[in-house]
Amino acid sequence: MNVFEELAYGLFRILETGDPSLAASVVAADNRNREAAVAPSACSIPGPAGTLASSAWMRFAFEGLRFPVLGVAESGGQVWVRLRMQGRHTGPFVRFRDGALDQAIPPTGREIDFEQIHVLDVRNGKVTGHEAVRDDITMLGQLGVFPPSPAVGLRMLAWRLSGKANRAATAVSQQAAYAAESLTAAPSH
Repeated sequence: MNVFEELAYGLFRILETGDPSLAASVVAADNRNREAAVAPSACSIPGPAGTLASSAWMRFAFEGLRFPVLGVAESGGQVWVRLRMQGRHTGPFVRFRDGALDQAIPPTGREIDFEQIHVLDVRNGKVTGHEAVRDDITMLGQLGVFPPSPAVGLRMLAWRLSGKANRAATAVSQQAAYAAESLTAAPSH
């Protein structure tokens, strides 16, 4: 396995596990995650801390989160990773817009399994940038959200009206912030 493949596998292992030591060894201090726009604000923190926050955000919603890598290609300081995102939706999946709650999907207990392509910028043996092309429509279909069924739509509305959606957004934001702070306790490489 070459250094680019090791970085790709390492980055997604961080998302699966929330391992601060691995984050410090794989992610550059100036790493920027373009995908953090729909995540809790801690996910936008540059470097390993933001990656750990992203891990906490996804693991909050998906138990047994896995990213089996299907292929890796590299050219000119960029790595393209084709993979699957898999797990069971056991916690609220909360999406944000401009740092505020946008949508909360109550736990469904359903399995997700869909493809994604990620582009990683690499410099000096670490990941410095991340963006993705995800098949979110397939994921939302697997969760029963798209196309919207009346039952799921009513459940999401009830969550919003009862305050459960806001409480879920607060809880996942706190988890993400806590994960970002956990980096200071991890040994650096």
